[in-house]
Amino acid sequence: MTYNPISVSELNSYIKEKFEEDEYFANVLVEGEISNCKYHYTGHIYFTLKDEKSLIKSIMFKTYTSHLDFTLQDGMKVIILGSVSVFERDGTYQLYAKAVKQVDKVGDLRAKYEALKEKLEKEGLFKQEHKLKIPFMPQVIGVLTSNTGAVIKDIINVSTRRNPNVYIKLFPVPVQGEGAAQKIAEGIEIMNKNNLADVLIVARGGGSLEDLWPFNEEIVARAIYNSKLPVISAVGHETDFTISDFVADLRAPTPSAAAELAVPNIQNVKENLNLYQSRYKQALLRKIELMKLHYEKCMTRRAFREPLQKIHEQYLEIDKIEKNLEHLIDKKIEKEKSNAQNLILKLDALSPLKTLARGYSIVSVNGKNIKSVKDLKVEQNIQIRLQDGKAKAKIIE
Repeated sequence: MTYNPISVSELNSYIKEKFEEDEYFANVLVEGEISNCKYHYTGHIYFTLKDEKSLIKSIMFKTYTSHLDFTLQDGMKVIILGSVSVFERDGTYQLYAKAVKQVDKVGDLRAKYEALKEKLEKEGLFKQEHKLKIPFMPQVIGVLTSNTGAVIKDIINVSTRRNPNVYIKLFPVPVQGEGAAQKIAEGIEIMNKNNLADVLIVARGGGSLEDLWPFNEEIVARAIYNSKLPVISAVGHETDFTISDFVADLRAPTPSAAAELAVPNIQNVKENLNLYQSRYKQALLRKIELMKLHYEKCMTRRAFREPLQKIHEQYLEIDKIEKNLEHLIDKKIEKEKSNAQNLILKLDALSPLKTLARGYSIVSVNGKNIKSVKDLKVEQNIQIRLQDGKAKAKIIE
């Protein structure tokens, strides 16, 4: 058996690729307690995130630490948005934090939030297999947000800059206050019923937990889950997480980011198309050249120059096999003949006729051989068998 071992680097690289292929690891939300927190001179933060049963090594790069509005400390309970990947050099997996939010004492709203989140998660509303794919080139973007404020302006600016041909269809809804959740859910249902868009963006700017509460209501969560149109949730800032974010088909950290996720950059698309066209053309030319070389190589082979040669070689092989079979059969017959002769000689040696030929005789009465004088009686007629015949006699004494 041949073994083809791989190096440790290749194994770690392969494991890292598996982590990166899993979409779940690309955007995880983890709650835990900070320990072993160290601020590095480079600006990175190294720490461990733990709970009662387990821990995971974590790092927050300088790119993201600038967004923190508080200092990470040991013992602090936080919620982290990040990704999980493998650090190839050490062969360890760790959490790469992008955003951190400090967890305060759980109040009434937080308790309601956690209870609803747990309930909907058990029902399967957050499962990845239920999420719809965002269309690559949507023509109509449906936006559910306030018709005033910066959110809709940001979405329009980003979307039209990336693709001037995209159409933004605004469905104005209140995004905070009493009755807002009902209006948002109704808006999602109307957009679906009338098929008014290719993808929906549910959005609002940042705010407190109370401000964002309509997007933590069960009626909104179920409206998003039941939507036949893909839904992107863009509520609050990057560190804000609502129930809508978990139920939606895709979460965007900000409304502007939602527009970028929904609308591809048309210039990039054109450049990619031109690149693909060039690559396919080159690949086709290479394929034609390889096929031509393969054809020429095939035509120089003996099979094409002398097509009957292979058949003649097979005839010779058949003749060889035939002779071998004849030889084996003859050898087998001779062996069996020799075995038969040996058996005949052994049987002949054991034959009673051989015993008679040495001068012995067989005495019998009525066809039964007599082995002892006790079996004989006076005046009894007997038969005596000799080598060359039989004789009759009578017992005198």
